[in-house]
Amino acid sequence: MHAFSRKRFLPVLAATLVLGAGLAGCSGKEADSNSSGVVNTENVYKEKYDPEVTIKTVWGVDPQLKFKNGETIENNVATQWAKEKFGINIQSLWSVTDTNGAFATKLRLAMSSEQEMPDVVTIGTENNTLAQDLIDSGMYAEVGPLFDKYASDTWKEAMNQDPQVWNQYTRDGKRMGIPVLDFAYNHDYVLWIRQDWLDKLGMTPPKTMDELEKVMDAFKNKNPDGLSPDKVIPLSIGFKTSMNTWMGDPSWVFGAYGTLPQQWNAGADGQLEYGSIHPGMKQGLEKLKDWMSRGYIPKEAALWDENKTAEPTVAGTAGIVPGPYWMSGWPLQDTVKNAPNAVWKPITIPTGPDGTAMRHGTQFTNGVVLINKKMEHPEAFFTYQNYLYDHFATSDPDSEFKNGLFKGYDYDLDANGKMVPMDQIEGGYVNVVRYLLVRDGARIPDAQMKALLKLAEGGEPVTRLEKDVAVNYGKDTPEAAQVLLQQQDISKKNMFTGPTTETMKSKLDYLNKIESQTFNEIIYGRQALDTFDTFVQTWRAGGGDQITKEVNEWYNSVK
Repeated sequence: MHAFSRKRFLPVLAATLVLGAGLAGCSGKEADSNSSGVVNTENVYKEKYDPEVTIKTVWGVDPQLKFKNGETIENNVATQWAKEKFGINIQSLWSVTDTNGAFATKLRLAMSSEQEMPDVVTIGTENNTLAQDLIDSGMYAEVGPLFDKYASDTWKEAMNQDPQVWNQYTRDGKRMGIPVLDFAYNHDYVLWIRQDWLDKLGMTPPKTMDELEKVMDAFKNKNPDGLSPDKVIPLSIGFKTSMNTWMGDPSWVFGAYGTLPQQWNAGADGQLEYGSIHPGMKQGLEKLKDWMSRGYIPKEAALWDENKTAEPTVAGTAGIVPGPYWMSGWPLQDTVKNAPNAVWKPITIPTGPDGTAMRHGTQFTNGVVLINKKMEHPEAFFTYQNYLYDHFATSDPDSEFKNGLFKGYDYDLDANGKMVPMDQIEGGYVNVVRYLLVRDGARIPDAQMKALLKLAEGGEPVTRLEKDVAVNYGKDTPEAAQVLLQQQDISKKNMFTGPTTETMKSKLDYLNKIESQTFNEIIYGRQALDTFDTFVQTWRAGGGDQITKEVNEWYNSVK
């Protein structure tokens, strides 16, 4: 599951900027010469197409996505809306339930066997290698000129909040894929802590790593709920899939010593360095090894993915969990079912011995849209997506989307016209944005934080986004956003956002494997701490130095 689908508690949010760009404002007349030399000035960009135009696509359906009213991914309220609103027929070439990489597998098979390829395809960052391969296949068009010509001002302004989002989809200066924008700080994390446990112990929220250890020890060995030490997980983290992830994340432990693993960070010399070979990693591994031996972290941490780390929090047996500001809605609000007195509060990331703190930062993109060279009406995609940016991503109170996409699906209203909570929608909530051509609809990066900070300061919810957060998110979400921004400067994004380098293609799987094995064995005490030094030498000699060279060649070309 993609992280931000947030089960039923993470709907797509809207923006707070109203830029007033109409569809007509980005259209224009194209001058084409026919065979007799007479110039035709037909406007190819239309608000509605008659006769209808067709956009062919393919779907990797999230297994948790629900349908109602007999609908399917091929025929539903969103495809019907596109047909009626724009004269755009969304035609599905195929769909597949996306478990165990089924979508990527089927799309690769279609590409290699020369099957018909979609006009428009959205690919999430979890399938970035596939996206890069499709770009390199030559089947998909340069999209930069299309975006410049047809995208609305609202969409362009949103994209300009971080122009670097284009980098990984650019070849020789040509923009080959349209980045799918995400919300800023979406997966940056705070620590969520059992405030009721702290209160009963007479302790204050830890601000340093040393203070954190004292709190974890008290949670385990003097548990306020009377849980035996073997039943308590003071800090719920997991690293089955990554040391740098979105929930139950351990990377901030290394951040206390000046590095973030499994991403490229800016070095003192202005060049990029791979965080997992930084000397600070050795100190972080030593700390996690100590915490493992003391029972402060789960003994199954190497087997736990992100969702697994949530289980002890809901069970009422965990004291602290790293995660996004929105976690008070899901999963933490369910803790009271098992521990009625549980109170979770967000706190800042603890600092290391010299006052350092770091956490991974969220990129402004979570995927890419590719447009087939053979697509007959590429401008139709912009008709569709511009409307979503101009009327769904913004906070226009007169928009047809002022409460949500489709009544009875992602929102409903009571007799007084007030939004009802998602779990009270008749027939069940549907994450209907996943019916749209672009995952998550349309997002303006800074919109979410603007809405949250307004609510945190006591403002009344007015826009769709503000109402959605106020009704559907946990009550501590706005406060958690404030806590997050108290440490705005410690969020560090992965600085390498370019395409997969040549050596990465042949060596990266091997390097990732030895990294994971080495770190796990050190943390579990099966290897000495100095094994880290041997790993660094092996990593560099096994292709890491060449990858570093290639990464910096790219970096120097774009910075």
